[in-house]
Amino acid sequence: MIEFPISPFGRDITSEEIVATMQQFKGWEDRYRQVIQWGKQLPQMPEALKSEQVTVSGCESLVWLVSKEQEGVWYFCADSDARIVRGLIALVMAAYDGKTAEQIQAFDIDAYFDQLGLIAHLSPSRGNGLKAIVEKIKDLVPRDLGCERAEARLGIDL
Repeated sequence: MIEFPISPFGRDITSEEIVATMQQFKGWEDRYRQVIQWGKQLPQMPEALKSEQVTVSGCESLVWLVSKEQEGVWYFCADSDARIVRGLIALVMAAYDGKTAEQIQAFDIDAYFDQLGLIAHLSPSRGNGLKAIVEKIKDLVPRDLGCERAEARLGIDL
């Protein structure tokens, strides 16, 4: 079993902290720089986890995403070949990593993105890619407790 690198997002850096930090900035340029900085804090995905099977379709850049569930809590490891996308992944991880399926499915990601003032400043293809990452996470996580484990649907052994 390949271990995920420990990420500060979702644990040490929460979605609430992300929103508070982003709202301190007046202009998009400062917010953009902060997103890039968060991307630098996102741990790199081990090469052994990167494969075509775990790429997220709908993204302009290469994005890999894997998940695991431990005792009802979901953890994600994601990476991209683009700096801004790594930052966007960090924002998503702050919202979803280390949460239960119920918390993930209940989280209002659209309101979160609105609070960040994010989508309007992304190119349409980046915005669509961000939504594709969110949808992939929601597809991996069961919508109710009676569902099969999502890793089985993923078809890989982590």
